[in-house]
Amino acid sequence: MSEVKLSALCWNQYTDWASLREAGTQADALGYDTLWTWDHLYPIVGSPEGPILEGYLTLAAWAEATSRIRLGLMVGANTFRNPALVGKMITTLDHISGGRMWLGIGGAWFETEHVAYGIPFGGSPGERLNWLDEAVGIMHGMLRGQRPSGTQFYTTREVRNDPPPVQEHLPILVGGGGERKTLRTVARYADACNIGGSAENVRRKDEVLRRHCEEIGRDESRIERTTGTGVVILRDDPAEAQRVFEDTFRRNGQARLWTNQRVGTVDQVVEQLRPYVEAGFRHLVVGFPSPYDRETMERLITEVKPRLEEV
Repeated sequence: MSEVKLSALCWNQYTDWASLREAGTQADALGYDTLWTWDHLYPIVGSPEGPILEGYLTLAAWAEATSRIRLGLMVGANTFRNPALVGKMITTLDHISGGRMWLGIGGAWFETEHVAYGIPFGGSPGERLNWLDEAVGIMHGMLRGQRPSGTQFYTTREVRNDPPPVQEHLPILVGGGGERKTLRTVARYADACNIGGSAENVRRKDEVLRRHCEEIGRDESRIERTTGTGVVILRDDPAEAQRVFEDTFRRNGQARLWTNQRVGTVDQVVEQLRPYVEAGFRHLVVGFPSPYDRETMERLITEVKPRLEEV
């Protein structure tokens, strides 16, 4: 059998803290490998005119409420914070959690929240990805006991990270599939990537990542491949699964239904996820919108995961 990791991405929009806290403790108790939430300041699914809880503070509270599961943002918005401050924050969270943190980071994309909060958004995705590359280099150095400095975009100067993380090697995950810049940043600094889309898309992006690793002399096998599954709703009756799915999206700001989601029976969901496992992406990050469907969370661990490990 090949190990398959299942991780829970619990949406922090259109919810209350008690429900989000319970979703995290349930994922911990059920045996999910990692617990993630978003780093956004406005809802990104459905109407942005709704509630959302802040990501890093959610991680801090989850760290106290859970005991085993690893924790991170899927993924942190690099534009929101100075990268050296992020290195300090994630290190502190590693101490709070007893060494269970991931540093998830990406270039950021949602202009609406940047304008509302007065956060610089840059002139293009390319500019934000240039910021990201330098920022991840600073974070990487801080987490590895170095004293990094900025070179072009950040004025960080020989920053010291004391105390160091509890983990000897706190992992960095970079989200995104940009072939020229993001995946090169993954190759240079990251311990894991997160790539979305179809199985064909993740295969193609994986080939690009391998080429970047070859060019810089990095062992590509040291980079963990993760992918988001989208939303999963499991029921014995496909019609009932679809009803729950539609109701969930209505509760999330009257959101338009996403297409090609994993909604149906155990057999159907296994067949939809099988191609990702076969492509070498054995860390599957499952989206759980509020109200965090308990039946699906349980059956993914007890029924779907064992069958994927047989692939």
